[in-house]
Amino acid sequence: MAVLLLKAILFGALGTIAVGSLIAVVFLLVALVIMVGISLLQWRDLVSLDRWREVLSTIGRNKLRTFLTTISVAWGIFILVMLLGMGNGLEEGMRRTFARRATNAVWISANKTSIPYGGYDIGRRLMFENADYERAKKVEGVEHISGAHWIGGSRWGGLPVRRGAKTNTFEIEAVQPAALHLQLHTITQGRFLSEADVLERRKSAVIGQSVSWFLFGGAPPIGEWITIGGVAFQIVGVFSDPNGAEEERRIYIPVSTAQLVYNGGEKIGTFELTVGDADVEESQAIIDTIVGQLADRYDFDPTDRQAVRVFNTVEHATRFRTMFMMISVFVTVIGLGSLAAGVVGVSNIMMIAVKERTKEIGVRKALGATPRSIVFMVIQEAVFLTGIAGLLGLASGVAGLELFNWWQPTDKIHNPSIDIGIGVGATVFLIVAGALAGYFPARAAAKVNPIHALRDQ
Repeated sequence: MAVLLLKAILFGALGTIAVGSLIAVVFLLVALVIMVGISLLQWRDLVSLDRWREVLSTIGRNKLRTFLTTISVAWGIFILVMLLGMGNGLEEGMRRTFARRATNAVWISANKTSIPYGGYDIGRRLMFENADYERAKKVEGVEHISGAHWIGGSRWGGLPVRRGAKTNTFEIEAVQPAALHLQLHTITQGRFLSEADVLERRKSAVIGQSVSWFLFGGAPPIGEWITIGGVAFQIVGVFSDPNGAEEERRIYIPVSTAQLVYNGGEKIGTFELTVGDADVEESQAIIDTIVGQLADRYDFDPTDRQAVRVFNTVEHATRFRTMFMMISVFVTVIGLGSLAAGVVGVSNIMMIAVKERTKEIGVRKALGATPRSIVFMVIQEAVFLTGIAGLLGLASGVAGLELFNWWQPTDKIHNPSIDIGIGVGATVFLIVAGALAGYFPARAAAKVNPIHALRDQ
């Protein structure tokens, strides 16, 4: 009974809030329509030099009020622009960091067992074989798959690479041709590894542009020979990568050739595969099938997360999108809060301004000014003031983002910027809010009896 009563009270409160909000919105819309109507009827004042001199004179006589209004509006716009720009910069920076691989890819790597299983103790080192790769190729849902051989048992296979008198250590990856689908590489010269390279155990190599510049300078490298760990390989292709020089410090060679010349036997350390447009659940089902095959063959617990390391970019991409959706919501809420603060500041200051001008309004009415012209006079001043202040805040925010972009203290925030339409829209919103803030007190003052207004203060 108490729960039902609580629910009834809650739903009643929500209903009251919704109705109240609807009434407030309708009231503001009606006021806005009336205000626009008054502005259309008083359009001559917009081109009247005398009226603009009067507006500027009024603003000049109230320097403190003008300054406070300007700071209130400009600060709200400045904070909104900076928050949105930094949020966009953080999202772009994290996207560039994250998107160094395909977003539908999975890496399954051999490791050490951490759970006793089938009579085996923990700490047993696993290593896959070519036969496991052939079985994994047949798993439903696998789009492209490559088996990577760990040269000398090292995941990245760092070996000295030499051409003539130039020697350096680069990342060597012994893979199948499908490995290209897991990277963001673009072949700029020649080709990538082919099935024939793997089947015939050719000594072919595909190098990154950073490797090419170090070994060959600007000379064409295709067809030239280099030695990798003392073994000669012929260059068949060069690739570039949008993530820069660090990603281009790689050399790809056929997995079968590496297994032969570096005494790797049939060993494979990592499966690299793409899963098409599979979602998180579907990609996990593919992973479970492959890990289950490996567990049956090598007698380890399929739930042992240490025995087989898995990196699923589908899952990480989903988390990435969720995280930045939350960041966007947070930034939007904070930005709206800053705008609300600006609106409140404008409203308070305009109410004070109209109160201060009560006697002036009485004189105007005594001399024949219509209520409509008095209301428009206040609205014109509010719109002019908030417009100038809003544009000042917008310009300051854009300048702040450009200064941060020039300074660039961290690569986690890349090119912070905003859609200029958002900034202009926020400025227009504050101008309208300022006009409404001036409309209500001006409307009340315009209805005051001139004699009472002259006696005020």
